Amino acid sequence: MVVRNPAGFWKRLAAGLLDGLIVGLPLVFIGYLITGSWEENWFTTAANIVYGLVVPVVWSGYTVGKKLLGIRIAKVNGEKVGIGTMFLRFAVGGLVYGLTLGIALIISAIMVAAREDKRSIHDFIAGTYVTTEKPA
Repeated sequence: MVVRNPAGFWKRLAAGLLDGLIVGLPLVFIGYLITGSWEENWFTTAANIVYGLVVPVVWSGYTVGKKLLGIRIAKVNGEKVGIGTMFLRFAVGGLVYGLTLGIALIISAIMVAAREDKRSIHDFIAGTYVTTEKPA
């Protein structure tokens, strides 16, 4: 396992917030235009899932927020992130956080802040980490 230049808690948090503002808010507005509802709707849910699963795969581990902050998702074995990896990270990780009523999410935040490799629970599930290194 090789973890090089891991990104810390604050950069990861800021990237998530940027993704929410730059991608999430427009998706909510578009979802409202399509469905007529500001509440959770099929379009916003589907678009967020596609964004979380596909964008890092086709964009070398970046999302919009991560790209702006110069961080990206990478596999610890050096391979490119694929759709299976992102499914484990996004969906299975999200399921763990939901089933534990957010307790695992709090533990993950502490792990990113305290661990030398800055890996969270969803990183361990998917065999990933977040790095400041550019892709090869």
